[in-house]
Amino acid sequence: MVTAGRTTRAQRMAAPLARTVVRDLAAEHGACLRPVQLRRTEIDTGHVEQVLIPCGHTLASVCPSCAERARILRAAQCREGWHLDHEPVIDPDPATEDQRALVTDRAETQEARDLLASAGVDTGDLDEQIGELDEAITDSGLRGRVLPARPRRHRSTRRRQDAAPLPRRPVSSRTVGRTYFAPDGKMFRPSLFVTLTCPSYGRVGEDGAPADPDTYDYTRAARDALHFAALFDRFIQNLRRFTGYDLQYFAAIEPQRRLAPHVHHLPPDLVAINRGRQIRRRASAQLG
Repeated sequence: MVTAGRTTRAQRMAAPLARTVVRDLAAEHGACLRPVQLRRTEIDTGHVEQVLIPCGHTLASVCPSCAERARILRAAQCREGWHLDHEPVIDPDPATEDQRALVTDRAETQEARDLLASAGVDTGDLDEQIGELDEAITDSGLRGRVLPARPRRHRSTRRRQDAAPLPRRPVSSRTVGRTYFAPDGKMFRPSLFVTLTCPSYGRVGEDGAPADPDTYDYTRAARDALHFAALFDRFIQNLRRFTGYDLQYFAAIEPQRRLAPHVHHLPPDLVAINRGRQIRRRASAQLG
């Protein structure tokens, strides 16, 4: 016998869970299921507020909304970049009248500032005006700066003697990979799937936590996480020097369960396996 107004445990367990309903509604409307909460502070006023940003996860089992957005973005990037069969030509738009007027004012103000500086007069007011004009130029949609903020850094192109030797190839001004034709006239564009990952730092459990914290190499794990982007960038530089052109690629970087950086790389060209290993060793040696 059940008293009026009271439910049994079976009835309560059969009722939908509120958090599950919220999760399903969020996924249905394309909202992130695991938003990251950040604190934003206004430097001028000191006002503090909490903001939520999408987690950006790429696994649908973790966050289907962010995974779907990432899938659509990657598909668009691949379609508009990696699958190109002709050299991209991007002509910048002409400057508007307002942009030209801002640059003219910036040049005249700079000339007046240089004259005062050569005469030994204080240029504080003009420096402030130049800063405001630079911000206005950037806000107007122009790329770059009118004057460099600092002298250009010249990097040495001297090759290290302890790095793996790579052949020197003449560089051609192209970005699209090579194509091959079969006897029947069918065109082929071969590619190579490359996976780069860092070595193990120690055994981890099912949740990715170190099984033995005393023997886990935390120092090397932190170093690899900090320098992996530079390592991959150096790998691409050496790969382009080896192939002899500005080779484009399609890649995705993701951490493994053991939190080691891991990248899947798909260049639209063929590179011998032994040369790929030489390129990898050379990139590691260049970063020290």
